[in-house]
Amino acid sequence: MNLEYFIAKRLITAKDYKSSISSPIIKIAISAIAIGMIMMIVSVATGIGLQQKIRDKVSAFNGHIIISNYDNNQSEVTLVPISKNQYFYPKFTSVPEVSHIQAIASKAGIIRTETAFEGIILKGVGTDYQWDNIKEYIVSGKLPDFSKNLNQEVLISQLLANRLNLKVGDSFNTFFIKEDQNKLPNIRRFKISGIFNSGFQEFDATYIIGDIRHIQRINKWKPDQVGAFEVFTNDFTNIKTIGEQVYEQTSSTLDSKTIIEKYSYIFEWLKLFDLNIIVILAVMILVATINMVVALLVLILERTQMIGILKALGSNNWSVRKIFLYNAFYLIIRGLFWGNLIGISLLLIQQYFGVIKLNPENYYVNQAPVYINLGYILLLNLLTITVCFLVLLIPSYIITKISPVKAIRFD
Repeated sequence: MNLEYFIAKRLITAKDYKSSISSPIIKIAISAIAIGMIMMIVSVATGIGLQQKIRDKVSAFNGHIIISNYDNNQSEVTLVPISKNQYFYPKFTSVPEVSHIQAIASKAGIIRTETAFEGIILKGVGTDYQWDNIKEYIVSGKLPDFSKNLNQEVLISQLLANRLNLKVGDSFNTFFIKEDQNKLPNIRRFKISGIFNSGFQEFDATYIIGDIRHIQRINKWKPDQVGAFEVFTNDFTNIKTIGEQVYEQTSSTLDSKTIIEKYSYIFEWLKLFDLNIIVILAVMILVATINMVVALLVLILERTQMIGILKALGSNNWSVRKIFLYNAFYLIIRGLFWGNLIGISLLLIQQYFGVIKLNPENYYVNQAPVYINLGYILLLNLLTITVCFLVLLIPSYIITKISPVKAIRFD
């Protein structure tokens, strides 16, 4: 054990340490670091959690990349069919990052019950549809089975079911307007096999999911004609590059668009969270550092006579500075311990109990999602220790200006 660490340890464990003038200031400094760490952990966890949750919900209903006809259709409804006989379907082998591709079609309609009606979009899917993306949002009932003969089973959102006073097992009529409005609309009677709740109101208020063959028959399409293709990738972080590759590999009559481009207003809004997180991190580290600087200055002032004695006995400036840096490091570690303990506990409570609720109209989720990862927690702790230690070197420089003779006389 070196001398500086030994002296610092004796200072920390001394009885008069807890009853000294600096005691309340030290407690404030520890509390500031703890509160700062709590704020940083919570802000990063909720920021990343919200981004990932919204991204997963958008991709669950749209895929990561949408391949559609190259036309001026800006609606969610597919108007002109695309042949399924494409070299990239059912396996997009030319772009190895593509993990799955599925054919879909959509048709606008009106659900009519005895007491209410709602405008909806029927999303038609087939046997290639990846239900794993939707499965986690099922709140009652079961997934429909479109692998056999054409059936009337559909998935409907909890929002629409509540508005229309429907439940699993109920049937309802849906009217699809023809292009020639003078003709009677097409009518389909669907049966609810399951109810989903994504918490994403834009989708929940719009979509029901059914058999794509209904849309093919209503639109008088051939069995090999669909409305669009949804592409899933295994690396969302490189979706821009993968999207460009997909675009290059499709024919000139087709267009491809990533969900970041299609829902740019959502992803631009999510980018603001990155800026918010950076600002919170900077402010919290600044507050913690200022409190530690004040605490260290008070410790130096309180131990001025000891500094003079150590210098008189032959200790150099750096040796004396290390005593107080060890002391400050101990305070930082205490603050980080309590900050991590409380911060992670709050995240676990939110993750398992969903205490904090959010308005899905504004945040696209029902409750604040959290992302817990040991990597960013360790990084935040390391960042705090590094910044505080580097900044504390400045006030500790005051020790070099203390004269042993004057310090011993200091009272």
